[in-house]
Amino acid sequence: MRGQRALRPPMGWNSWDCYGTTVTEAEVLANARFLAEHLLPLGWDTVVIDIDWSDPTARSHGYNADAPLAMDDHGRLLPDPGRFPSATGGRGFAPLAEQIHALGLRFGIHTMRGIPRRAVDRATPVLGSDATAADVADPGNACEWNPDMVGLDHTHPDAQAYYDSTLALYAAWGVDFLKTDDMLWPYQSADIEAYARAIALTGRPIELSLSPGRDLSTTHADHLREHATMWRISDDLWDRWEDVEANFARLARWAPFSGDGGWADADMLPLGRIGLRAERGEPRDDALTPDERVSLLTLWVIARSPLMIGGDLPSSDPATVELFRHPDVLAVHRDGRNQREVFREGPLVMWAADGPDRTAYAALFNLGDEPLTLAQDVARIGFAARGGHEVRELWTGTTVPRREVTVQSDAARGVAPGSAALDLELAPHGAVLLAGLAA
Repeated sequence: MRGQRALRPPMGWNSWDCYGTTVTEAEVLANARFLAEHLLPLGWDTVVIDIDWSDPTARSHGYNADAPLAMDDHGRLLPDPGRFPSATGGRGFAPLAEQIHALGLRFGIHTMRGIPRRAVDRATPVLGSDATAADVADPGNACEWNPDMVGLDHTHPDAQAYYDSTLALYAAWGVDFLKTDDMLWPYQSADIEAYARAIALTGRPIELSLSPGRDLSTTHADHLREHATMWRISDDLWDRWEDVEANFARLARWAPFSGDGGWADADMLPLGRIGLRAERGEPRDDALTPDERVSLLTLWVIARSPLMIGGDLPSSDPATVELFRHPDVLAVHRDGRNQREVFREGPLVMWAADGPDRTAYAALFNLGDEPLTLAQDVARIGFAARGGHEVRELWTGTTVPRREVTVQSDAARGVAPGSAALDLELAPHGAVLLAGLAA
């Protein structure tokens, strides 16, 4: 991915957290229309259909062995016309993509590494070659958690032709974004390279997102940046504080390798109405507290992770949707550079990023279960200490009180006399996001 879109991480909506493998065309369009009406002006511009869109037997809470996947004569998966009526007659996702594009949005789909088992069993011909699916398959490198696919044997000269043919089909449909799974655990370097080549061959600027990110090592950073737009650094993230807290360390580790053109992805935002027919849990409003939701979003924003909303937007609580509509908060995500963790001690974690025109951003998090009352040296946070420059908290839009410390006291512990201090209150699992003139 290059050009203007490379200057900020992708933002949008994904069907996984609310609908799992079972989303329908009507549900995709309902979320797309909501996104276009309420969130598109703020940069939320991508709609992604997640896994198993070709399975007519898809269900909540898992995958089906030997599923009768919809497939063409060349072993390329097609949308299930029962759930996606506009795909009938071999039209694939082209009619749905056209409707998404007409809303001013970009269209994305989930794909899997490898080739369908059903294509291998039937020895379907690989388009653009003399080989069959059975010739190019590598059943010994199958996905560990999804029964639909087996690997490709990249020592076979026609293995690349299968990816080339599938990407040509997706490009013809008008796909703009691919969430491609089973690429990173274990790390499948040959498939990543082959997939990137196939995308380049289409001539269409398709963004490539790689998953899942369990145990992903930063030793792969250069390879990932060369071949993909974004890459997951965690397993699936759900609406549990322990999932959110675990990503603090991962994002800190990946921050030096994430920036314009390539983004470490902390996974989707499991916020709003989720679990409707999902892989995990029953229908619910997400189980995070209001403070935990703000902390999650603050971390993703200042770390510049891609932002993909996982909740069903039309049925989500309006207060949760409003969290996605803060222009000043999203400006940190768009404009921040040199994002980094700068402090971690006990329950307190601090991140910083550089903004435009000598703006500095800082986020402070309370990972503990008790409230934190603290005074922070303005310069230590990264803001100008002299001249009375205003520091704003971006979620509330309020000015943070600052005072000159004349003597050491319990109320100003850690701030030297003669310095300026910010007095902050952090709720349990809460956060503040600050902006001010850089020191």
